Amino acid sequence: MSETTGKYGLPLKVEFCKRCTMNNQRPSSTVEFKQKANEKKRTLAFDEEGVCEACRYAEKKRTIDWSERNLELEELCNRFRRDDGRYDVVVPGSGGKDSIQAAHLLKYKYNMNPILVTWPPAIYTKIGRQNFDAWLNAGFANYTYNQNRKLHRFLTKSAFENLGHPFQPFILGQKNLAPRLSVLLDIPLVIFGENEAEYGNAIEDNEKPTRDSKYFTSKDAISDLVLGGIPAIDLLNDFGFKLSDLEAYFPVKPEAIEKTGTEVHYLGYYVKWHPQEAYYYSVENSDFQPNFHRTEGSFSKYSSLDDKIDWLHYHTTTIKFGIGRATYDTAQEIRNGDITREEGVALVKRFDGEFPEQYIQDCCDYMGISLQRYHDVIEKFRSPHLWKKVNGKWELTQPIWATK
Repeated sequence: MSETTGKYGLPLKVEFCKRCTMNNQRPSSTVEFKQKANEKKRTLAFDEEGVCEACRYAEKKRTIDWSERNLELEELCNRFRRDDGRYDVVVPGSGGKDSIQAAHLLKYKYNMNPILVTWPPAIYTKIGRQNFDAWLNAGFANYTYNQNRKLHRFLTKSAFENLGHPFQPFILGQKNLAPRLSVLLDIPLVIFGENEAEYGNAIEDNEKPTRDSKYFTSKDAISDLVLGGIPAIDLLNDFGFKLSDLEAYFPVKPEAIEKTGTEVHYLGYYVKWHPQEAYYYSVENSDFQPNFHRTEGSFSKYSSLDDKIDWLHYHTTTIKFGIGRATYDTAQEIRNGDITREEGVALVKRFDGEFPEQYIQDCCDYMGISLQRYHDVIEKFRSPHLWKKVNGKWELTQPIWATK
């Protein structure tokens, strides 16, 4: 901790974007297979007018010639499309609105032959499993990698206890599986839906159509890789796991990617991406359904529905960074012009940081811990500059609704 930064390297002074509800505590994406407990985060940057990178990119999107981008997508598809009807593009996902739209557009508008690949949730929700089936029922085949459940459970618990990040094992596979299967299946084109950078990574990450290879490839030896906050070499030597168990969580070797000629693209670079429109598209072109109720911690019914661990993920981001699901959702809806900033602030005040009552016991049972253990662990990761106790209850020291 320095005079200007606190835990995780977060700025001690909380600053909010002048346009959306996000603040300078939001961490950028990290290289998950290198993440350690003491890692310092790159956080959302603001310009001299107090506007965040994500809002600036949303502004820039309004000036993009999307017809020109469509031509670029057609050229990309023409370059990789096979003329014998075999699969020619890998589309990762688990049946959410974004992956449904991506697969459907590529197959039915751009005449590609997508094979779907899924790194499944640790604990499927009922609606998540239903929407996964709807994805396949819309006319697609799928490879699902069912992880070694003993290992995945162990890594989920370890990531929670060591990093305050129970979602990390899912993210590892989500980023690594599609490029890995691209190599194994000899299908050199991978297309994800939207670029995570739209939500607050460095703005230059949005300037290209491809995912930065540092997130899914590495020349590092096993001795340099870390999973769930535990060195991979220790998982092999001290915890009894085998290389075959761990390999799916590891990045792909660059030489394998080069041999196949794998390219990992974002459809959101070529097609104007809008969460609500993705939802409407998915409902119109499949049996995708929103949840039956509002998602805890937010006002939405159609985002991040499939994994019960997701509820814990947003709770831990609240504890660590003071940012919950409603902040993420409102910030994006403000940028897209769906709600005003004033409305967003009201929604954050009402819903952000709700305790994940609905699935907390299922998640604790999955990790093999008690609810008391969950509370004890979570306190290790609370950022002291963001929280204070008032009458025995934790409150944010610098909430957005108290700023001018």
